[in-house]
Amino acid sequence: MKINAKFDQVAVIRVEDYKWAPSPMPGVERMMLDRVGNEVARATSIVRFAPNAEFLPHYHGGGEEFYVLEGVFSDEHDDYPAGTYVRNPIGTNHTPHVGKEGATIFVKLCQFDKKDAKKFHIKTKEADWYPGLVSGLSVMPLHEYITEHVALVKWAPNTIFEPHQHWGGEEILVLEGTFYDEHGTYPQGTWMRSPHLSKHCPYTKDDGALIYVKTGHLLEL
Repeated sequence: MKINAKFDQVAVIRVEDYKWAPSPMPGVERMMLDRVGNEVARATSIVRFAPNAEFLPHYHGGGEEFYVLEGVFSDEHDDYPAGTYVRNPIGTNHTPHVGKEGATIFVKLCQFDKKDAKKFHIKTKEADWYPGLVSGLSVMPLHEYITEHVALVKWAPNTIFEPHQHWGGEEILVLEGTFYDEHGTYPQGTWMRSPHLSKHCPYTKDDGALIYVKTGHLLEL
């Protein structure tokens, strides 16, 4: 299976484009954003768990990175409320489940460097923000490995960033508000992926924005 598998092209999916598909587990469905492979795949998805859903114990042969969008996602190691960022590197395993409210996560599978072996999670609602490169931006770094950088970026209303080029590409999920650039409008729930050496000039309007952003991870794809 291949979905948005041409990594040298821009990909944009807005909420109105979502098409939910059942997973092999009852009560678990997926919106596939990009994918190369079948059930074991290099994949980026939004996964929605019905109340009290459970997932079989499984091993992360290619690593797993996720951000909890709604509800509380749990496994035998901890509970991860909305706003938690989790990295489970190659070789880890767990048995996920959710409670009576269900949960929704943004998850990336089989995208780890073999040497990127740190397992951790960050409850971002309790973590610190730092000033960004321009007035109106606040940044919360989440992970860094060689060229790969992951962060939350908070945009105040009517903030403009200078035009820039994406070395190694850029991937964004709009968590709150509306994000803009000269190419389009990206409301909450929009996922976008821009290839190596792509360019844009992003900005916000009156509602500002909060985005998950990952850069530098598309160099060899």
